[in-house]
Amino acid sequence: MRVALLTREFPPDVYGGAGVHVEYLARELARLVDLTVHREAAAGGDRVVVEAPGGSGVAAVSAHPSWAALAGTDDVLRTLSMDLSMAAAAAGADVIHSHTWYTNLGGHLAALLSGVPHVMTSHSLEPRRPWKAEQLGGGYQLSSWCERITIESAAAVVAVSTGMRDDILGAYPAVDPARVHVIRNGIDTEEYRPDPATDVLERHGVDPERPTVIFVGRIARQKGLPVLLRAASAIDPRAQLVLCAGAPDTPELLAETTALVDGLRVERDGVVWLNGMLSKPEVIQLLSHADVFVCPSVYEPLGIVNLEAMACGTAVVASRVGGIPEVVDDGTTGLLVPPDEPKALADAVNTVLADPARAAAMGRAGRARAVDEFGWAAVAERTAELYASLAGG
Repeated sequence: MRVALLTREFPPDVYGGAGVHVEYLARELARLVDLTVHREAAAGGDRVVVEAPGGSGVAAVSAHPSWAALAGTDDVLRTLSMDLSMAAAAAGADVIHSHTWYTNLGGHLAALLSGVPHVMTSHSLEPRRPWKAEQLGGGYQLSSWCERITIESAAAVVAVSTGMRDDILGAYPAVDPARVHVIRNGIDTEEYRPDPATDVLERHGVDPERPTVIFVGRIARQKGLPVLLRAASAIDPRAQLVLCAGAPDTPELLAETTALVDGLRVERDGVVWLNGMLSKPEVIQLLSHADVFVCPSVYEPLGIVNLEAMACGTAVVASRVGGIPEVVDDGTTGLLVPPDEPKALADAVNTVLADPARAAAMGRAGRARAVDEFGWAAVAERTAELYASLAGG
């Protein structure tokens, strides 16, 4: 079976949960189907076929730049030009599979042109992220249109959690519930595993002898970093706060975050902000040595980063939103708190910090849960089964 996978992010350019999902899904799918990947590329020039990542098994990766004629225009218009290029290049596939609104329209058009099934994976929903208008301006209306027209017409919609499925059906009542399939995100527990080394900590000024609270995520409204920063003054002062936070959605968000971090540093020491793109091994080591990983998201369809922390043996304190309760077992692998409540967040973090033995037990339970329930091979098998059911075998 020939499958064309459409994505905004693909190695080496992965910065968010959707990109992580596509990276690992593609690696496993390539063992099961004849897979080609179509990804966004830098502006200008023509579509180019680039070498697939080593060991991925992907037949080919085509990089689609935005049209040079659109240089300097709205970001969403440039995205739509890439969608048109992807739609043309996906001809000949038996199934089209798109991820996020950035490529949904390309998948929709390719399916209409070729008369083949289109599968879309919904990693988030535009109606649930109204703050995106702050980043996209009028482009938010276009991104919302791309998502709506695709989700209402796709042969199948993959939701990355049961909570996400409920959100899809609530936001888009025209969608037939039978077309929405829950296939949860996964984690590579051979790659994400506790790392006892400390060279990364030392390089970034993190004290391995001091209790550590860590955040890993983009600077985006969705990720709730300001909630953590407002809670931090009430967190046990013995703990250091490590913020692996970059890729701001807007300059305004970066300025807001900078002001909050600066204010926090006046109140307490041990605030380490790593605002560049860290490598995967660096993040794994930082997670491995943390006492608590904090996920203060105000919206999260599943939250792969929680799985990453759990796989590294770290206790999690996270918001009780979206699909997070399907990952974090409250009281066993971590603690869940109401979203956007700094006091509740600080209290939960302090509860874990105050009992190192319980924190360690949560970390062990989280690692076991990640290994037992969230392997990528099983995710790919379920996805390939869905393709077969749509393409007639």
